[in-house]
Amino acid sequence: MRIATWNINSVRLRQDLVVRALGELAPDVLCLQETKSPNDAFPARAFAAAGYGHALLAGMKGYNGVAIVSRQPLTAVPTRDWCERQDCRHIAAALPNGWIVHNFYVPSGGDIPDPETNPKFRHKLDFVAEMADWWPATGAAGHPTIMVGDLNIAPLENDVWSHRQMLDVVSHTPVEVEALTAMQSSIGWVDAVRRVIPAEDKLYSWWSYRARDWEASDRGRRLDHIWVTEPLANRIGGAGILRQARGWEPKPSDHVPVWLDLTD
Repeated sequence: MRIATWNINSVRLRQDLVVRALGELAPDVLCLQETKSPNDAFPARAFAAAGYGHALLAGMKGYNGVAIVSRQPLTAVPTRDWCERQDCRHIAAALPNGWIVHNFYVPSGGDIPDPETNPKFRHKLDFVAEMADWWPATGAAGHPTIMVGDLNIAPLENDVWSHRQMLDVVSHTPVEVEALTAMQSSIGWVDAVRRVIPAEDKLYSWWSYRARDWEASDRGRRLDHIWVTEPLANRIGGAGILRQARGWEPKPSDHVPVWLDLTD
């Protein structure tokens, strides 16, 4: 089974790129973040025509939004409102084999890494802390569970283009990395992509729109993740990042798809 995740940064604007990724990666399940689309405007027909006739949606106009599209039937799994907000940042589904997939879009946190002066950064830290507290009560630790999404944190030194220069930049600050590590440890999540691609290797899934030539400068960050619980750890196969999608035209997302293969 192949699971993929992609912050698409407007699914209606980039539905043709999603169809292209479905064709090139051929995932069984694709999780999307930042869809920026109400449910009734989601381009489900285009994805069904590509062979992905099942979808779960949690969308809103203009902001946030998450979705799961699949070749296989999906059964909705109850979620919650994070930080007491109904802002479409989490959706979950059961697959026919009983595995559970959680799709998250963690707040980006703004530009100033200070929770006292920046409410967006406080929201981000609170969101990740709530996740850490929530997971142990879900029973996910002992169940085959997959968590994917734009977690908006690059935790490892080689998840950013320069560890030293990024230490005070939102997404790689020590307080964020500490929060994400605590959440990962809460039920022993396995960073499945890094289980395949060693931590010694540079690995990115996001390149800023601000870069004049993203490929030449290569100042990327690994913000998009696929984690699994221990019952799936011995099923991890291949994994990768579809780097070339950052250059797809027209109007690429600033993120690229990340994928993981799990043996049945």
